[in-house]
This record gives sequence, C-alpha cells and structure tokens, in this order.
Amino acid sequence: MSLLEIVPYDPTWPELFQVEAARIREALGELACRIDHVGSTSVPGLGAKPVIDIQVSVRQLHPMEPYLAPLCDLSYTHVPHPDDKVYPFLHRPKDWPHTHHIHVCQLNSPEERRHLAFRDFLRDHPEVAAAYCREKTALAPRFSADTFEARNAYADAKSSVIEPVVQRALAEGYPLPEH
Repeated sequence: MSLLEIVPYDPTWPELFQVEAARIREALGELACRIDHVGSTSVPGLGAKPVIDIQVSVRQLHPMEPYLAPLCDLSYTHVPHPDDKVYPFLHRPKDWPHTHHIHVCQLNSPEERRHLAFRDFLRDHPEVAAAYCREKTALAPRFSADTFEARNAYADAKSSVIEPVVQRALAEGYPLPEH
C-alpha cells in the first residue's frame, strides 16, 4: 500500500500549470472561459501532493461531452461521480500517481468562487497556509494513495480545516479580482 505524501513546495509548479493550461486552452478554445491554477500547488510556499490542480470554468456545465471529449484526447480520465452535477473531475495519467487534476465548473458558480477564494486567501495569509500544511502533513500518512475512494477520504478529512477558511475568505470578499 502506498500512502499519500505531502512534499515541500516546488517553485516549478506554476510553470507546469502554465504549460498544461496552454494545452487545455488549445484543446477547448472558447469553451474554457477561465483556466485557473487552484489547490495547494497554486500557493507559493505551501507543501502539497505533487499534483497540479486546474480549474476550468465553462459557460454550460451540461452536457459534458463538448469539453470531456477534448480533455480525454489530452489523456485525461473522467471519474464519474455524483459531483459531476456541479464539479466534474478528471486526472492524468490514468493510474496513480497523477500529475494533473482538472476540476470543471460553471463560470461564476459557487464552486468556482469557493476554490478561487480559498487559493487567494491562503496566498494572502501565509500563517493560515502554514497551519493548513501542518494539518495536511499530519493527515496524509493515514490514507492510502492506491484508490480513488481512499484519496477522496483524505480530501474529505481536510474539509474540517478547509471549510472555515473558505467561509472566512468569502466573508472577507475573496476571491479578489484578477488575483
């Protein structure tokens, strides 16, 4: 069994995002209204699983085929899940360890705002980011990296730390324009 691992911040993560965002932009064209680097790898100095999280905002979330097909052509795998209603998830490569995750959301939706608010707040509050990193580092060894369900359980376990930060961020006006 392989365990999830949090690694120190890698200054190449923003560049890896830019390279992948260009591929996604080329594949999706005008379907992608926004392509944002989200998740821990988007916060300078924050340790993370070494997976680039990308949020793609589209005008219309359903039907999914118009954006799923081009993303699958880029070697992403869609993971069918009840969250597909509001936040479809894809990853590459097909098997763990993944290098990239894509989360698709509707433009100007609560899901889009929540993830951008969390990212922007952590960028502006290094002490909160450091506390979040300590919590993630403590949690990660308790979870297997071998299955989607186990990795999802890790994500769920972090929610008790993430949710208060998201609520504070939204209350303080995050996400910031063009942050």
